[in-house]
Amino acid sequence: MDQSWIPYCGAAPLPGDWLGRWNGDPLLLLAVAVTAGAAYRRAGVAVPFWAGFVVLFLLFVSPLCALSSALFSVRVAHHVMLTAVVAPLLVWGLPKLQVKGSAALWAALHVLLFWFWHAPLPYALALSSERIFWAMQLSLLASAVAVWAALREASPPTAIALLLAMMVQMGLLGALITFAGSPLYTPHYVSTQPWGLSPVEDQQLAGLIMWAPAAGFYLAAALWRGWAMLAPPAAPAR
Repeated sequence: MDQSWIPYCGAAPLPGDWLGRWNGDPLLLLAVAVTAGAAYRRAGVAVPFWAGFVVLFLLFVSPLCALSSALFSVRVAHHVMLTAVVAPLLVWGLPKLQVKGSAALWAALHVLLFWFWHAPLPYALALSSERIFWAMQLSLLASAVAVWAALREASPPTAIALLLAMMVQMGLLGALITFAGSPLYTPHYVSTQPWGLSPVEDQQLAGLIMWAPAAGFYLAAALWRGWAMLAPPAAPAR
């Protein structure tokens, strides 16, 4: 593998050694410990926050981090978990969290960032620089947290419309990647082959992850919000 494509998570692992590739970055572990301590001392932090925090920890410390250096499909799954699982869990566990600005504005910014970081050139830059890598990860997570927090405050029709729009754009991006006829992501020209996938096959798998499971998270959230809007009010307690 070209040494210029060694991202934060390290060189692409081989199938026989990836399960041992835990990330022991002391700065990351210190940041995790400080964040956990601050959250523990803060009043009003609920269980879903800690569930999201555990998933976040696993995404960057477990061997999944290294595996995302080998396979673009795993990197996409990593980003989907970050934005559509971790972010809403963190927001759910922080009931007092509020953001300024409309839900539509935050949704548009998040979609723009998601498309930007999955374009070939910015993606390649993120895998050649730790600073750009963290700019990618933190901007995706922060904008996703802002979206989910803003959606919580939005009216049900607005929230449902935005969730469906995000579902559609995720499916569209997934379709574009799935049907690309040639490899798009230079860092994975070679790294996919030990895993029995060509770069195009890895891209296709990544596109399908965006097209179905990722879009499904937003559809499920829209359905849940719609059900909550249509459900009859609970009878008053006597």
